[in-house]
Amino acid sequence: MKIVLLESLGIPEALLEEYGEKLRQKGHEFAAYAKDTDPQVQIERAGDAEVIMIANMPLKGEVIRACKKLKFIDVAFTGVDHVDLEAAKEMGVAVSNASGYSNESVAELVIAMMLSLLRNIPQVEARCREGKTKDGLVGRELAGKTAGIVGTGAIGFRTAALCHAFGCRVLGYNPRPKKEAPDYITYLPLEELLGQSDIVTLHCPQTTETKGLINAERIACMKQGAILINAARGPVVDSAALAAALNSGKLGGAGIDVFEIEPPIAADHPLLHAKNTMVTPHVAFASEESMELRAQIVFDSLDRWMAGDQINVILEGK
Repeated sequence: MKIVLLESLGIPEALLEEYGEKLRQKGHEFAAYAKDTDPQVQIERAGDAEVIMIANMPLKGEVIRACKKLKFIDVAFTGVDHVDLEAAKEMGVAVSNASGYSNESVAELVIAMMLSLLRNIPQVEARCREGKTKDGLVGRELAGKTAGIVGTGAIGFRTAALCHAFGCRVLGYNPRPKKEAPDYITYLPLEELLGQSDIVTLHCPQTTETKGLINAERIACMKQGAILINAARGPVVDSAALAAALNSGKLGGAGIDVFEIEPPIAADHPLLHAKNTMVTPHVAFASEESMELRAQIVFDSLDRWMAGDQINVILEGK
């Protein structure tokens, strides 16, 4: 079987070679390439492959349809909105993701953003470097705040656990509340959660239902001075409406790790110039530990699929 990895998994070359060698010892062909988003390049590299492995690089329908032998797309990412699932379904191609690899890394970055925004860390650090004092920048504690978790999947649950450990009251919103939710999460309708939360953190997938979920109307429901964290998907938030709320003082701050497109972000993006906004270039999922766990999950998924026992199923193949 020919297996093609079309972009880096963010792990040491020696570790990738170990995984590749295990496949070769079983009689498979394994090739790894540097990321190239040109569909024609992707087709040249994977045109005769039975398996394509990617992370968060777009995989368009024209590529999937051109790879006539393709049977399995192994996605080293939690979200799969960058893969043309309609084309995969049409071609009978199975798709699995790597759900679970970044639970800790995303949740920890979210907490770091909360603490940084509450304690004005970027501003006081700048003051210190300028030989000035903290005057006017005394921050607030996370303990005692109400944290609203929008989307209580695995990452939402882990973020909720960390908020609870810091002494927060934890609210949750999910279209279908999880029966296995810990008792410290109180589920509320979205507008009620927004109205009661000091900090709202988004952990929902990008779907037709969640696009623009946090818009001007819902931002108006939020508490005066509240903080919004988005480490989910960029299109879940109306960036222009959020920037306006930050600049007007309606919201007290925002931590943004995801945008409508993958970084680099255009210099005129409204959130790059909004008040009290911390921005990062889609790094929440990426830590040394999470990248190694991700590789373990995707190669395990490949082994299980080849054994006829597909896991982390997004689509079953024909």
